[in-house]
Amino acid sequence: MMNDENKTQIVRDRPSERRGRSVRIPLQRGDRARGDGREGRGERLASARAPAARAPRSIATVSLGGSLPEKLEAIAAAGFDGVEIVEADLLGSALSPTEVRRRSADLGLRILLFQPLRDIEGVEAPLFHENLDRARRFFDVTEALGCELVLVCSNVSPDALPEADRASEQLGVLADVAAERGLRVGYEALAWGRHVCRWREAYRLVNAARRPNLGLVVDSFHTLALDDEFEGLRKLPDGAIEFIQLSDAPRLAMDLVSWSRHHRCFPGQGALPVARFLAAALASGYSGPVSLEIFNGEYRTRPPGAVAADGIHSLIRLEESLASEAPVRRALAPPQRRHRARPATPLGPR
Repeated sequence: MMNDENKTQIVRDRPSERRGRSVRIPLQRGDRARGDGREGRGERLASARAPAARAPRSIATVSLGGSLPEKLEAIAAAGFDGVEIVEADLLGSALSPTEVRRRSADLGLRILLFQPLRDIEGVEAPLFHENLDRARRFFDVTEALGCELVLVCSNVSPDALPEADRASEQLGVLADVAAERGLRVGYEALAWGRHVCRWREAYRLVNAARRPNLGLVVDSFHTLALDDEFEGLRKLPDGAIEFIQLSDAPRLAMDLVSWSRHHRCFPGQGALPVARFLAAALASGYSGPVSLEIFNGEYRTRPPGAVAADGIHSLIRLEESLASEAPVRRALAPPQRRHRARPATPLGPR
């Protein structure tokens, strides 16, 4: 097992690679098209698995049990196009970030997101400077993974201040630090966030920061567990949403954290209106990956291959259930990638 310091050491002396703002995460150097016109194995596999006529399907490593290599193999075998790497899985693995990058590319998987970066924004200046140092180390690992997108959760710490202007300014600074490395930042409202717990609140901070590499991550559980209104997602400008995460859950009377961390399930296996949520988010013009993020101990006791297969089937059924809606059909089968920097657009009251 490698600790965080050891994992980041491998990239501290390597120059940052400049990357553009694109939904498609590039494969690693050894797997890109060669100068002689021949493609690397990972490039061929990824191209075969994710045709241009379909948006990428993804799943977070936390959704499955087993070692990180076993998870990646199961995810690839099930037919997913990409993966979210969760920090705990990386720290618990004997593989370095570079080795995870290579293993994923060999399997034809794109590492679409690295998460989570916690408790960053809305704090006093001295603490924010410490948080930026922590973020830089996180970005080191993100680069080593060959990933472009980092998920930042809304602050849950008692140190967080109820000052939206401060939070948006600090998110902007964080995005600037990420931009120096060609990275993007996705900001997610946790349902139990101290001052930001709803997607509209998160969007207002992102919109106020006005950074082209800073966008919104929307998670069905964090919205639906609060019975939060979600049809307003349709009115967001094209490009406002950086990433979509999906999970279902049974209706349970318990605290949000326990409900989220132990009882999520695949879409269609619970009681939440996940299909309607996804339809609203896609109607905004989003055409990036749709990813499953499941926290459920029972799933992690099952063979990872079986869980991954259940996950891909749940996504396919979800897509089929929405196929009759024209805006959603266009989003799930875009003729080309349309994800781009969004204009700053205020969102009116509910």
